[in-house]
Amino acid sequence: MIYKREQTIFSIAENATLWRVTSGVVRLDQLELDSTPHLVVLAIPGDLIGVESLCQAPYSLQAQALTDVVLQAITVQSPAHNQQLMMEALLQHPIRSHDMSRLRTGSVLSRMTHLLRMMGYESSLLGSASMDSNANEAATIRNNLPTLRELAQVVDAKPETVCRTLAQLLPPRPRKIANNGSLGWLPNWQVEAVNTATSI
Repeated sequence: MIYKREQTIFSIAENATLWRVTSGVVRLDQLELDSTPHLVVLAIPGDLIGVESLCQAPYSLQAQALTDVVLQAITVQSPAHNQQLMMEALLQHPIRSHDMSRLRTGSVLSRMTHLLRMMGYESSLLGSASMDSNANEAATIRNNLPTLRELAQVVDAKPETVCRTLAQLLPPRPRKIANNGSLGWLPNWQVEAVNTATSI
C-alpha cells in the first residue's frame, strides 16, 4: 500500500491490521480530548505498526504518513508466527522510544540531525565523510521533506528555528528570486519560512 505525505493510514478504534513499513516514515499519534494529535512515536523502514492486531485488539493510535510511505500487510501464518512477530514488536519498542527521546531533548541541531538520519539522509548531511556537496541531491531532499510545521512538531521547536537548522545541515543550493517575485520554485518548508518571516 502506498500513502502520500500527510495521508491518514489508520485511525484509533478501527479493526487493526499488521503492517511493515517498507519505505518512508510514519507518525503514530494519540489524540487529545480536543482531537489534536500528540506524537507518540515514529516508525521507519523495517518497523511493524498495527501490532494491536497480534492481540486481536483495535488500533490504539492514529497513523499518518510523515513522508511518502509504502507499507506491506503482514499475514500471521500460525501461533508460532504470531509469537515471533510479538517478540519483534517488543524489541522494536525501546529502540523507537530512545529515538523519540533524542528527538525531544538536546539542541535543535542534534534533534534535526537525528531526524534526518532516521529518514535515511545521513550521507547527505554537511560534514558527512561520504558527502560530495551534491546540490541537486540536497534540493531533492528539501523537496521530499515534510513541511516546516510538521518537522517542528516532531522535534518540539519553532518552524523558523527548524528552517535555520536545516540551512546548517544540508548543502546550500543557488538562491534566486524569480522576476515576478513568485515563490513557486521554493520547496514547501522554504515558502513557509519566507511567509513566517514576512508576517513577523
